[in-house]
Amino acid sequence: MPDHVHFLVQGDSEWSDGRRFIRQGKQYAGYAYSAKYGRKLWQPWGFERVLRNEETSLNVARYIVENPVRAGLAKTVSDYPFVGSELCELKYLIASLPT
Repeated sequence: MPDHVHFLVQGDSEWSDGRRFIRQGKQYAGYAYSAKYGRKLWQPWGFERVLRNEETSLNVARYIVENPVRAGLAKTVSDYPFVGSELCELKYLIASLPT
């Protein structure tokens, strides 16, 4: 997405901290971007959402990968160049999506 990014992450321990993850990611990427382009990359806030029992990670992942299609940036999920996962093959995520 040209104006925001989605991550679906899972904490490894009871001490995992989503806000800290967001803050550090924004700091590292923002510093590199600012050094190269001379302007800020991020807004000063982010959004963290904890999944509830009735929600599955797969459904949330599918929602995320469909965002570029809903935004009109691609005709299909696989047409968008900045979509993917290190844990799940894209073809699995889009297997049950409407065509």
